[in-house]
Amino acid sequence: MADGVERDKVEPAEGEPLIKPSSTEHPLFDAVIEALRTVYDPEIPVNIHDLGLIYSVQISEDSDVAVEMTLTAPGCPVAGEIPGWVADAIDPVAGVRRVDVEIVWDPPWNMSMMSDEARLELGML
Repeated sequence: MADGVERDKVEPAEGEPLIKPSSTEHPLFDAVIEALRTVYDPEIPVNIHDLGLIYSVQISEDSDVAVEMTLTAPGCPVAGEIPGWVADAIDPVAGVRRVDVEIVWDPPWNMSMMSDEARLELGML
């Protein structure tokens, strides 16, 4: 547990998704996603949400936000800084109590995770 946000660390059972579902019904969800869209990968001119780096946004009843994300590559030179950038972007959202950001490597990121907007921005559509 980091920053007071608890997460279930149990490995998914066979057949369960590797990526936890996000709290899309929570009233803060859209504002948190908009905050995530302000964070950019410094090497790619696309925000981390549209790049597909955000795997899960879970928001508790107490408005604690837990983000599971990945990076485009394990050797990313700003790997140690991006979780702070993400937390700093979400923290000012009105109503958010705490933010915890965790980097995960499973499933590995690939270009198919990018949104159509990201592909268009990068000239891939």
